[in-house]
Amino acid sequence: MIIVILPLVGLLISNAYQQHMESAIKNELTAYSYSLLAVAEFENGQLIMPEALTESRFNTSQSGLYATITQLSNGQNLWQSASLLALNVPRRLPIPAVGNNTFASITLERNPHFIYSFSASFTDDIGEHEITIHVIQNKAAFIELMDEFRGQIALGLIVLMLVLLLSQYAWLQWSLKPLHTLTDEIHRIEQGKSKQLEQEYPIELEQVTEQINTLLQTEQVQRTRYRNALSDLAHSLKTPLAVLQGQVNIVGTSLSQEQIDVMNLMIEHQLKRAQSAGQSAWHLGIEIEPTLKKLTNSLQKIYRDKQLSMNVNLTEDAIFKGDEADLLEILGNLLDNACKAAHSSVSIAIVQLHKCLEICVQDDGQGIAEEKIELILQRGKRADTYSQGHGIGLAIVRDLVDSYKGELHIGSSSSLGGAKFTLRFEQ
Repeated sequence: MIIVILPLVGLLISNAYQQHMESAIKNELTAYSYSLLAVAEFENGQLIMPEALTESRFNTSQSGLYATITQLSNGQNLWQSASLLALNVPRRLPIPAVGNNTFASITLERNPHFIYSFSASFTDDIGEHEITIHVIQNKAAFIELMDEFRGQIALGLIVLMLVLLLSQYAWLQWSLKPLHTLTDEIHRIEQGKSKQLEQEYPIELEQVTEQINTLLQTEQVQRTRYRNALSDLAHSLKTPLAVLQGQVNIVGTSLSQEQIDVMNLMIEHQLKRAQSAGQSAWHLGIEIEPTLKKLTNSLQKIYRDKQLSMNVNLTEDAIFKGDEADLLEILGNLLDNACKAAHSSVSIAIVQLHKCLEICVQDDGQGIAEEKIELILQRGKRADTYSQGHGIGLAIVRDLVDSYKGELHIGSSSSLGGAKFTLRFEQ
């Protein structure tokens, strides 16, 4: 808005100043015409003018100020100042009626000039004589003055515009500072570095921030309560299962033992699915490096006999927007399966892009047959019967990835030759 208004203001000021200067020049030329009119006389029908005029520029050749007197009826030149002798005067000059005047512009020797024309009537013994006095002034000084004025106006307006823009920018930054602070705090909450909004906000945002804090606290309390209830349920189921286990040990029925093992696996699987934070944990953010480091150290100790080479490629400050337990479950199952299936090498690469987190786990084992890959990816199918090293953990991983609306791709590793698991999470 300022960029549009200030040039218009500058144009209006420039036009007003130009009109003022032209009016001043017109008044000046009017005064000159009156001085010429005062010294002009007619005798026996002849115009008589003094040899030298009071204004010295009329007496100097090409001084920039000129005068000529013409006959009103036919435009015949009756007299011209000494300053005009070396110049060619246009044949057609303005001819106002007696007692009137005109102020205009003409071109004299290819240069612009002002011209003021005034018509008057003289009477002598012969009769009445009507003449027009023309006073001409070069525009060069006027044009130079206007150019200088416009340059100063432009410079002043540019400085003013910059000052206003900087002031407006500073005001916007000050007025929008609470929003920037709110954005930073929400980002910190998403990264898991804070649990709620802690800064003070203006009254316009106070209600919003209070509601967000209430939502965060309520969500955390509900999730904790839900997990505690599931934990209580798990403990409640363990007691009757333990009784059944004791009876099976006494009776010694292998079929009953198998069914109890299946029930234990199903309960463990379903409890882990139910405890997943999934999309409800939008505000959480977990640094991946500490969790991954703990897992790799533990797995290298567990599979020390295999002497596995574990290659880790992790983007610095990579963040998993979810629950730490879910991240541990996903990475733990994938890496554990890879270590079981691998002969000598396991590779994990975690890449943090702008809005995507990609996890890729590869091993140099036998891999997974293509027809079994399709079965694993079908919902409701179990993964524990497909190939050694890729057990029930894949079902847990698949369900956790689904709960975060992520993607799971299973294929063959081109670099290691075994299985390749790729996970993508939109963040």
